Amino acid sequence: MKINKKFENTSLEDIKKVDTKTLFKKFKETKDRKIREELIERHLYIAEILSKKYANRGIDYDDIYQVASIGLIYAIDRYDIDKGFEFSSFATPTIIGEIKKYFRDKGWTIRVPRRIQELSKKINNAKLILSQELQRTPTVKDIAEYLNSTEEEILEAMEGSKVYTPQSLDITYDSNGDDKDVNLADIIGEEDIYFNKIENNDFLQRGIEKLNEMERKILIDRYFNNKTQVSIANELNISQMTVSRVEKKIIEKFRKEMKKTLG
Repeated sequence: MKINKKFENTSLEDIKKVDTKTLFKKFKETKDRKIREELIERHLYIAEILSKKYANRGIDYDDIYQVASIGLIYAIDRYDIDKGFEFSSFATPTIIGEIKKYFRDKGWTIRVPRRIQELSKKINNAKLILSQELQRTPTVKDIAEYLNSTEEEILEAMEGSKVYTPQSLDITYDSNGDDKDVNLADIIGEEDIYFNKIENNDFLQRGIEKLNEMERKILIDRYFNNKTQVSIANELNISQMTVSRVEKKIIEKFRKEMKKTLG
């Protein structure tokens, strides 16, 4: 579909029919707001996936999602498709950076019970003193006895400080005798799961854009709307055998695309 340079006479419905790669090229040329809005809408799933990664850490999910969405907008404005990077690969670190910055800025300003804050400070001091006295890392029981508290209260405060004071991914831990310390970022395995989701969404989106209208409808109805081949055939006024053949053709297209992606 050919669209004019300024999109002056192009409706939002027509823009929605244009593939993502072309939209990024046109946005680079024109900075058209309608294209920008469409690109944001198409890629909000990245902000959603990354927001879920940082949920349940003391800040409301809606707040994290809002920050992630702002990061997405920054990424769209800065992205240069001519450099050859996939947009998801470019956007992900930008969005994560905005989320981490937000967590750093919030810190203890999140409403934490005062007793937890005060006890957390006392625990940190107790750890230093007891480590010197005992010549080892103090246990929860050691700290509880030193502060005249219960073990449950100590554990509550320790867990609270973890949730409301996010640690830097650059922090290192002793590797128990190995020469090299372990970086926190290296032992968080959760991140790969979310990146895989983003990559899978990108692969699916690119594949769908290459299908014709009938193929796209059959794919969505079969695998997203859980419709039978018979019901789809009736809607399209074609035979069930035709639907089956088209479905097999779609699967084969995705297999070939997957082989290209994997190299």
